[in-house]
Amino acid sequence: MPPGSPSGGQAGRRGRGGGGGGHRRCAGWNGHSISPLFCHHISSRETILTIEIFLQVFDDKGKDVTPHPLFHPDPSAAVPRQGKPLASINVLNSVLHKFWLLIVTILLELICLLLNVEQKRSRLLTSCNFTDVQARPEEIKEELTKEDLDRSVDLYLTETETIWMLDMPSVVASIESEEAGRILYRNKIYADICKNRPGNDRFVEKMMQTINGAAKTKEVQCDQIIMEDKGVTATSWDLYDSVNILEIKPTSKAEGTRATAGKSNKPHTTKDTTSRTVVLENSIHEEEECSSGAILTLENFQRDLFFMERILMENIFQPKLAAYRQLPVLRVMELCTAAAVKEAKQKEQGKEKKDKEEQKEGFINASILPDVNKSLEEVVPPRLERLWSYTCDLTNGHSVSSMAWSKVNPDLLAVGYGTFDFKEQKKGLACCWSLKNPMWPERIFQCEHGVTALDFSMASPNLLAVGMYNGSVAIYDVRSRKDAALLGSGESTNKHTGPVCQLRWVEQDRGATGEGKAERLICISADGRITSWFIQKRLDCTDLMKIKRTEREEKKLLGEKERKSGALISQLAAGMCFDFHPKDTNFYLAGTEEGHIHKCSCSSSEQFLKTYRGHKGPVYKVAWNPFSTDMFLSCSADWSIILWHQDSQTPTLTFNSTTTAVHDITWSPKSVFVFAAANESRVEIWDLGVSVLNPVISCIASPREKFMSVLFATNTDCLLVGDSKGEVGVFELQNLAAPRTDKVRLAGRKYRDNVLGTSPEQD
Repeated sequence: MPPGSPSGGQAGRRGRGGGGGGHRRCAGWNGHSISPLFCHHISSRETILTIEIFLQVFDDKGKDVTPHPLFHPDPSAAVPRQGKPLASINVLNSVLHKFWLLIVTILLELICLLLNVEQKRSRLLTSCNFTDVQARPEEIKEELTKEDLDRSVDLYLTETETIWMLDMPSVVASIESEEAGRILYRNKIYADICKNRPGNDRFVEKMMQTINGAAKTKEVQCDQIIMEDKGVTATSWDLYDSVNILEIKPTSKAEGTRATAGKSNKPHTTKDTTSRTVVLENSIHEEEECSSGAILTLENFQRDLFFMERILMENIFQPKLAAYRQLPVLRVMELCTAAAVKEAKQKEQGKEKKDKEEQKEGFINASILPDVNKSLEEVVPPRLERLWSYTCDLTNGHSVSSMAWSKVNPDLLAVGYGTFDFKEQKKGLACCWSLKNPMWPERIFQCEHGVTALDFSMASPNLLAVGMYNGSVAIYDVRSRKDAALLGSGESTNKHTGPVCQLRWVEQDRGATGEGKAERLICISADGRITSWFIQKRLDCTDLMKIKRTEREEKKLLGEKERKSGALISQLAAGMCFDFHPKDTNFYLAGTEEGHIHKCSCSSSEQFLKTYRGHKGPVYKVAWNPFSTDMFLSCSADWSIILWHQDSQTPTLTFNSTTTAVHDITWSPKSVFVFAAANESRVEIWDLGVSVLNPVISCIASPREKFMSVLFATNTDCLLVGDSKGEVGVFELQNLAAPRTDKVRLAGRKYRDNVLGTSPEQD
C-alpha cells in the first residue's frame, strides 16, 4: 500500500496470493485529484475473490488531502490470522461475499465515470494555453512488491452530507445569543400590557370570523304577477270630439259668455256650436275645481267628513267591534220587518216544546239541563279569532316594536314602529290608532330614527313619550296635529348613547316635603344606564342606576388570578327592560344583556338588592304579576320563560315550548294564572291553572312574518299582537275561562301554597 493511505479497522475480506495491480490518478472536484488503487487477490484455499480499492485525494500542489477516518484502531493490537474456517463461518462468508460484490460493482462504475470525466478535462486543458495554470508534478509509477500485495486493505463507507427537507425555526432563543436582549425587552412590554389589561376600557376583546364561508346558491321567488284584461269602447262621435278638442285653442271666460249671448242673433254651423259647447264645459270644470278646493278647506266641511267617516267605519266594522266589546251582534235582516221577529219567537217556542217532550221521554230533570250545556261549552277548546288589523300604507314594512294604551281613553292605542337590528334601520313612526277607525291612524308622528319604546302619561294623558334607536327621547302632544315634538333630548348632555329599550311613566311619592304623588319618566338603555327624566324648559335627566357587570357564579369560586384573566369590554352591562313593583314603586326589576335580573331600589344607585340568575341569553322583558305581587315573569333570547318568586333567587317554573327567542310577555289583567308570550314563530296563551307544560292556545305566524309584541286589552277579552310586517292584529279570546275578581286572591294563595310551599303564616 502506498504511503498516506487510510488505515483503520478491517472492512473487507482478507486474502493471500500473487497478482498484479495498477496505479492511476484522475481529476477530482474543486481542484482536488483522486488516485484509485486497485488490488485483487485470489486465494487458493477458499476460492474467494477479494478486490481491494484505495482512494487518495490530492490538491493543486500535489499534497495528499485524503480524509482520515474518525476511528483509529490500536496498532499494537495483534491482528488475528484466519485459521481453518468452521462450517458456521462458511455460511457467513458466503453472505458477506454477495454483499461486497454488489458494493464493489457500484464503486467500479463510479470510478470509471470519474476517469472519463478526467480524460475529457485533460483534453480540454491541453487544447487551450493557460499561462496561470501550474503544471502538476509528474507522477512516478511505483511497482507493487509482493509484500504490498500480501498486505491487507481496509475499505470504509462514510455517510454523505445531510439534506434538510424541512427547517422549522425554534421559538426559543439562547440567553447567550445576540437577540436575547431584544427578546427579553419585548417580553417585558407584553407582560406590562397583560397586567394593566383587566378593568381597562381601552382594551376590547371580540370574536371575528376571518375565513369566508363556502358560497351557497339561493333561489328567490317573487310575488305572483296579477294580469288583468281591460277594454274601452269608443264610438265615432267620441273620436270626432276628441280630435276637435286638440285643435281648439283655449278661450277666456268672457269670450265664452259673449259667444253664448250672440247665439240667437247669428246663425252658426254645427261645428261652431260643438266647439263652443266644449269650451263652456272646460270653463265649468275649472270653476268646479276652484270651488271644491275652497270647500275642502272649510272647518265645517272637514268636521262633517270626520263624522261621516266615523259612521262608515261603524257600519263596516260593526260585527267585529261588537265582538271586541263583548256585545251582541245586530243582524239587520231580522230587525227590518216585524214578521221576522214573530218567526223568531215562534221558533223559540217550538224549541222549548221539543225540549220539554224530550225531557219527558228521557226522564230528564230540567235542573240538569244547565249543567249539560256547561259541559258542552267546556268541551270546546279555547282559541283565538282574528277580528281586524291596524295597518295602512305608511306602516307596511315597519316592524312593531312597542304598544301602549292610553291611561284615560281605552280606545286609543299608541304603536311604535322600529327595530333593534342595526342592519335594518330606517326612519321610525309613532301612530295613534282608534277603535273607531281601524283603517287609518288618528295621529302620525314621523321620527328620524326607529322608535323602540313609547308610553302615555298618567298625569297628562295628552303627552306621549317616545324612545328611539339612537338614544334620544321625545315627547309629543297627541292633541296637536303637528308632526313636531313638544320636547326633545337633543340638547341634553346626559342623553343616552345606546338604544332606548324601554320607557315608562311612573308615579312616586313626593316625600316628606310634598303631598301626593309625582310622575317621572324612567328609561333604560343599552348603554347600561337607567335614567329619570324631568320636564322643564327642556328635557334633561339624571342617572337612577348604572348597571355594572357581574361575574357568573362559577367564576366566583375560582382563584383571584383566573378572575383577572378575562378582560371586560365595558364596565356597564346593557339594560334591556325593567318593571316597577305594582304596590311599592320604590322597587323595580332590571333585565340585562348578560341574562341577569337585578332587583333595585330608587333610594340606592350603587348596589343591587338581589340578582336572579337563570337565563343564558339577553332578558327581553320582565313583568310583575298584578294580583300575586310576589311573582314575576321573564323572557329571554334563550327560548325560555321563567316564573320567579322575589324571595327566591332560583327559578320557580321554566317554560320551553319553542326553539325561537321570546320577545315579549304580558300578564292578563283578569286572571292570576293567564299570560301571553310572543315568540318569533307564534303567539302563546298560557293558563297555569290548567297546565304548566303546554300553552292552552297557540297561534302560528305566517312564514314571512315574526311576532314581536303582545298586549292585552284593558276592558275586554282581546289580545293585540304586533308583527314584523307592521300589522297589529286584534284577536278575541274565545272559550277561555277567566276567574271572577273575588276568586283571584284565593287562587293566588293556593298557587303560592302548592308551588312555593309557603304557609299562610309566612304570608
